Amino acid sequence: MTTTPPTPPHSDRPTPAPEVPAHGIPSHAPIHGAPGHGAPAYTPAHAPRPGPPQDRIGAAGVALARGLQRITASALGPYQSAVIRIGFAATYLFFLLREVPHRHELYGPDSPWHWDLARQLTAGNEAFSVLLWTDNVLWFEAVYALTVLSAAALLLGWRTRTMSVLFMVGVLSVQNRSVFMGDGGDNVIHLMAIYLVLTRCAQVWSLDARRAARKAERAAAGLPPRRDVVGPVLWALLGPVLIVATVMDGLGGTWWLRVLLWLLWLSAAAWWDVNRHAPRGQLRSLLDVLANLVHNATLVVIMIEVCLIYATAGWYKIQGSRWQDGTALYYPLKLDYFTPWPALSDVLASSGLVVMVLTYATVIVQVAFPFTLFNRRLKNVLLVIMIGEHAGIALLLGLPFFSMAMIAADAVFLPTVFLLWLGRRAALGRERLLGLLPGRSRSPEGGGSPEVPAARTAPDDRSGPGKEHGGTGAERGGTGEAPPHGAGGGHTLVG
Repeated sequence: MTTTPPTPPHSDRPTPAPEVPAHGIPSHAPIHGAPGHGAPAYTPAHAPRPGPPQDRIGAAGVALARGLQRITASALGPYQSAVIRIGFAATYLFFLLREVPHRHELYGPDSPWHWDLARQLTAGNEAFSVLLWTDNVLWFEAVYALTVLSAAALLLGWRTRTMSVLFMVGVLSVQNRSVFMGDGGDNVIHLMAIYLVLTRCAQVWSLDARRAARKAERAAAGLPPRRDVVGPVLWALLGPVLIVATVMDGLGGTWWLRVLLWLLWLSAAAWWDVNRHAPRGQLRSLLDVLANLVHNATLVVIMIEVCLIYATAGWYKIQGSRWQDGTALYYPLKLDYFTPWPALSDVLASSGLVVMVLTYATVIVQVAFPFTLFNRRLKNVLLVIMIGEHAGIALLLGLPFFSMAMIAADAVFLPTVFLLWLGRRAALGRERLLGLLPGRSRSPEGGGSPEVPAARTAPDDRSGPGKEHGGTGAERGGTGEAPPHGAGGGHTLVG
């Protein structure tokens, strides 16, 4: 015999509206089989019941939504991308400056790889180089000087969007003019020069970030924004050059380069128009989302590129007999071309144990590094070892620019906390250096640039692995840098 539980008495009080939590299901919604809702006190076997699988699906949906919001709302890794920009711009700038006395023999009219040979090679591989437009000496000097200036401007973060494009054009032009020059680091610079164009690498530690911060200060004070003249002038000057190069078929045979240059030039005009007429509209938000997606995707590509470099180098070393028996390091230490300090090289080469340990450690670190990315502490230890390895290569083998390029590429994995500490140390050193100059005071009243109050210092956040590559808004504000909304140098015409 089955009994039915009594129905609860009717109440005249109004029923409160059910609360709707984040997952979209009212917390007081009637559940089949729950007492007090006119349903049986028991749950039939055939009735569906929320269980662990549904909870896991809901949690996965929430995590996915948060992840999408994170990669679209901000450009991740602002400090890592800034270090990559500074590192590669400085590496190529120092290389070009060192080779100024020999520029004609390396890439100019006196090069053994003659201009006609370079033309024949690029006709086959469809490479791009503005130095192959003409063999005029003045044209070579102009391109070389423009590459130096663009590298210096990119290093400082001045008009980063434009300078990154000019830097890419300069790197491709110089390297494709004489493809047999370089020591391995030129390949990394070649790739990173292309990737930097797609990143918002001027969010911090740049003149663009300082200009954006001053613009925000004027807006907060109720002052009208200053009119930007440099951006439209650069855009107007570079447009005809791009048109002529396209018409005269001077962009090489790679279709992606044509598309990329035209998209960058047209998008600069779109940024300028939107910022002028609808700076807080939906179209501006859409442009920000697209720029953030491209930046974050490029940052992932850079990480994958670095992992591939180390993985392929390590696995190829494993197949070599000299690396297997632990003697591979001995031979470059005995080559005159790779011994800038012969006495130091002889000391290392004289110890078989040291040679064997360094040889095996090089292989182990390169092979193991991609597998340690999900272990923060182990990854940081290997980063320190690899940076030390490249510093040793620069010192012992005389390859400073290769080492600088690889250290700059490794910086994409550096923790944000360490980069913030490094930035504070650099700012403190700059202020002390300026304080030593005659006529400069150590106090803010002495004419120095205003500093950020101590209350806005970035927190030492170690709450999750995403902090290593992301950087929070508090971190950007705490260092006096531009927020992501005004970052990337793309918010003024060719800015």
